[in-house]
Amino acid sequence: MSVESGSRIESHAPPPRLGMLPMIIFGSRWLQLPLYLGLIVAQCVYIALFLKELWHLSWHALDLTEQQIMMSVLALIDVVMISNLLVMVIVGGYETFVSRLELQGHPDEPEWLGHVNASVLKIKLAMAIIGISSIALLRTFIEAGNLGSNRAGFTETGVMWQVLIHLTFVVSAIGIAFVDKLGDSGTRRHAE
Repeated sequence: MSVESGSRIESHAPPPRLGMLPMIIFGSRWLQLPLYLGLIVAQCVYIALFLKELWHLSWHALDLTEQQIMMSVLALIDVVMISNLLVMVIVGGYETFVSRLELQGHPDEPEWLGHVNASVLKIKLAMAIIGISSIALLRTFIEAGNLGSNRAGFTETGVMWQVLIHLTFVVSAIGIAFVDKLGDSGTRRHAE
């Protein structure tokens, strides 16, 4: 007997008994738990960094130039985007590779979690990395007026490398999505 709950089907039949080796191999997924707990600690570090940046911006707002305020706000956005990436990896990775979170019907269940798998998680992570890279590149472009002066935090070669790395992220994300789409269409054709 099975009951459909959201996009998942829950089975009430007892789980099959596993042999010793399959049980050890399947149970090894729990070795990832400390990794996800470590990422939660990293999330706390980013909260502290965000509060530090926000305090600095708030306390010195009247003394900062418009460009400095913009750079501080971009730093805050960068921290938030990295934090979002951490949440996707923690929640999506745990749900995909370790164990179900059993959030069906919970009012705060993320919409994307109902259809997350390793492929969807890869694409979401690639898009988040592109977003983070875009913010870093925007910060560089804003400071580009200082190139050649003592105030410049980077060189023209550094800017070029940032652009090339960003483009590599974009091309990689497109490649991941394309390969995933090919895999999905191949799986559908094989099922028919």
